[in-house]
Amino acid sequence: MGSFQPLWRDQSHPTRTLASWVVVLQSPGSQSPPPSHSARFCPQTNPAGRMAGENQTHVMEFMLLGFSHSQPFLFVLFLAIYLATLLGNSAILALVSLDPHLHSPMYFFLSHLSCLDICYSSVTVPKILANALRPQATISYHGCLAQMFFLMGCAGTECALLAVMAYDRYAAICQPLRYTHAMSRGVCVAAVTGCWLWGMLDSAVHTLLASRLSFCGAAQLQHIFCDVPPLLRAACSNTHPSEVALHAASVFVGLSPFLFVIISYLRILATVLRIPVATGRRKAFSTCSAHLLVVALYFVTANLNYNRPSSGYSPAADTLVSALYCIVTPMLNPLIYSLRNQEVRGALRKALRGRGVPGSPGSNA
Repeated sequence: MGSFQPLWRDQSHPTRTLASWVVVLQSPGSQSPPPSHSARFCPQTNPAGRMAGENQTHVMEFMLLGFSHSQPFLFVLFLAIYLATLLGNSAILALVSLDPHLHSPMYFFLSHLSCLDICYSSVTVPKILANALRPQATISYHGCLAQMFFLMGCAGTECALLAVMAYDRYAAICQPLRYTHAMSRGVCVAAVTGCWLWGMLDSAVHTLLASRLSFCGAAQLQHIFCDVPPLLRAACSNTHPSEVALHAASVFVGLSPFLFVIISYLRILATVLRIPVATGRRKAFSTCSAHLLVVALYFVTANLNYNRPSSGYSPAADTLVSALYCIVTPMLNPLIYSLRNQEVRGALRKALRGRGVPGSPGSNA
């Protein structure tokens, strides 16, 4: 479709040199010397997938070129973001658990979103922090696949969960008489379980296909963590199955929940505008605005991460967008909900005054 192609279709590999890598090619009757510290590849014979003039190898380790060298400033920055993410989302989990006023389907889903954001950050940031202080950032092959599996699993789960949260707001505002039955405890648990299973199933497909990729020369990823697009750019074997799977996921895992959210909020907007009392409209908008901000932030950054044009690709921009998508967004979600939601702000004020925990000094219970 013109010059707009998915980012992972860009096949301009970074310059590969073998000066710092020892690749041992075994031939019949020859003995290979013992591997040195820098020998990270084992030979793999697969003539059908070989590119002309390149030796296909089984990767034991990836070099992450998002870090050119040790970066103490980035270590401090990412550590601050990670701690803020853990603190903010843990506070949401504690408030929902301790405050009886937040024992409703909306906040049940919000608690799972906070748990998801903690998982999101914990998949990538600890390894980023370790690499930020190393002269050469690396990640093992199996560590890369594991990181990608949980990262894609969290991404698919969050897309589905945001759609479920939109339906919850639709049922509460547009069908209030049926809300208790439509969003019963059993329905909520089943919906959340389905979201997690859907995300992990999607992730398993991508990880399985990625495990079948082959790499030529020094395996280098122009990134600070493992994700599908940089792996596809670095591979020298056939990436078509992975590309098809990523296209399908963009439609069914990404676009479909986003359209569902848009349709739900269009119907919510039509219902709210028919409310005759201004205070009722303000209350409805206040409960939905936080969710809309989270949805917009998440889907915009996700789309930029996986569907940017290859003509505008640059490693710096790719790293920045991925950091916004996987690292900064989980930190902002609890801030958005605490600042835009009156009930969360009220529960937080009670907790800070010592009245949020039953039986604590100053508690009303």
